[in-house]
Amino acid sequence: MVLTADGTVLTNYHVVSGSTQIRVTVPNGGSYTASVVGHDESHDVAVLKLSGAKNLDTVTLDTDGVRTAEEVLAVGQGGGEGVLYAASGIVTATGRSITASEQGSLSSGENLTNLVQTNAPIVGGYSGGPLFDAAGKVVGIDTAASATNSLTRYQRSNAEGYAIPITQAKSIADDILAGRKTTTNHIGAKAALGVAVVPSSSLRGASDTGVVVQQVLNGSAVASTGMTAGDAITALDGKAVTGLVKTTSKDTSVEWTVRAQSLGVVRKAAALVLAAAISTQQRGTSTMNALHP
Repeated sequence: MVLTADGTVLTNYHVVSGSTQIRVTVPNGGSYTASVVGHDESHDVAVLKLSGAKNLDTVTLDTDGVRTAEEVLAVGQGGGEGVLYAASGIVTATGRSITASEQGSLSSGENLTNLVQTNAPIVGGYSGGPLFDAAGKVVGIDTAASATNSLTRYQRSNAEGYAIPITQAKSIADDILAGRKTTTNHIGAKAALGVAVVPSSSLRGASDTGVVVQQVLNGSAVASTGMTAGDAITALDGKAVTGLVKTTSKDTSVEWTVRAQSLGVVRKAAALVLAAAISTQQRGTSTMNALHP
C-alpha cells in the first residue's frame, strides 16, 4: 500500500523478508525498485521506499478502528500470480491471535496477535494487500489465511482471513520512519551473508554436525569465498554450529569453519563484510503490487 506520493510503502515483513531485490508495481503500471526502510518482524510489518517515485496515488487510512460485523473488501495477488483479486466479507472478530507459517513450510511459524478476522476468502498471495471498509478506507493489512481457502472453491462459513489493524501498522511505520527504535523494530535493511542452509541431520548420509549449504547467492559476500552447495558449516566465529541458528553481532564481519564436500577437509573462510551483503538473505527476487482504492 502506497502511503505517500513520493513512494513510502507499507506491507507485511514476510512478503519482503530477505529478498535480494524488491520491485513494486503501482496501479498506473509504473514499476520501481524498492529498499527496506525498516521492519517489525514480531508484528509482520515492513516499510519500503520506492526509488525515484513521485506523484503516486495513495491509500486513505481509517483511524477510527474496525468493528465486528463491518463490511470489508480484501484485495491482493491471489495465488501470487501477479493478478489482483478482491474478496468481500465481514469482520467476524477482532483481537485474534494465530500461529502463521508459509504454505508447505516445516517451521513452527510465527505468533501474531491483535488481528482482525474476516470471512472474506483471503488466499495465499493477498499478503501485504489492503483490507478496505465500505467507505474505501484501509482498515487492515491482509496477512494470513486459513489453509483451506482457495481461489476456485470455498465455503463462506468456513473461510478465515486475518489482517493487521491499520492503526497498529501505521503506528509501527511512524516509529520506523522517524528513526525511533523500539523493542521490536529494526531500522534499515537487515544484514545477511547470502547462503541458504539446512541442518546436516536432515540429509541422508550427511554428518550430524553443522549445517549443509543448499545455495550460495551470486554476488553475495559468501560467493567470494568459494563456498559451494554441499559444503557444511561447522562453526561461526569459533563456536560450534549444531543446527539452524540466528546470529546477532555488533561486528561487521564473521569467520566460519567449513567442511568442504569435495575435499573432505576443514577450511576456514576469510572474514566477510556484512555490509556488503545487506538484503541478500533470500533466494530470489520479491515482486509485489502496491495498491490503492
